[in-house]
Amino acid sequence: MLFLALESSTDAASVALWRDGLVSVRECPPGMPSSNALLPLAKELLREAGTGFPKLDAIAFGAGPGAFTGLRVACGLAQGLACGLGKPLLPVGTLEAMAWRAGRETGAKQVLSCLDARMGEVYSAAFSEGAVLEAAGVYAPEALPLPEEAGGWVAAGNALSAYPELARRLSAAGFRLLPETLPDAGSVAELAAPRLARGEGIDAALAAPLYVRDRVARTEAERRAEREAKK
Repeated sequence: MLFLALESSTDAASVALWRDGLVSVRECPPGMPSSNALLPLAKELLREAGTGFPKLDAIAFGAGPGAFTGLRVACGLAQGLACGLGKPLLPVGTLEAMAWRAGRETGAKQVLSCLDARMGEVYSAAFSEGAVLEAAGVYAPEALPLPEEAGGWVAAGNALSAYPELARRLSAAGFRLLPETLPDAGSVAELAAPRLARGEGIDAALAAPLYVRDRVARTEAERRAEREAKK
């Protein structure tokens, strides 16, 4: 199998090429928008592998949740490539990809993914040995539900740095904290490969980001009410 994976749900965007079980990854340069970097990096990976877009079997992408603009970039590019090539798409959840990466790097079997959702909220999902225990949701840091299963948990994601109160709460509950672990294209590729082998790709026309939270901004009246409630 030969396919590309795109991930830009955070500022740490990346591209990966899966080739018969071998994964090559390129990260977007810091400060460069993913909209400018993903396609050139994909071309670079294919050129170095001595192949090209027509040889690809599919395109995988980090579907969300995450930064709204980044999700649209990855989904739009994946959709455009898949349509042009007549190949299937493989959407992969970003919280699942982050949990997979944390497990691969630490050996942890139980991972709570915590991605900064901005606006004082956290995208989160819980996984145990790859299975979803708590589906993706968006929560205030103090209201984020913790898994009922005890022992051996790690918490991964930039929400741990963005919300120190969440990090303290999880640390007190016995979680090992991995604030630097983020979704990456390599993890997206590793999760997408068995799905492609099972024929689970979707038509490019059906691709859409997973936002979880539909609203991207609060009104000024809502913000005033929240400030008053905190006094």
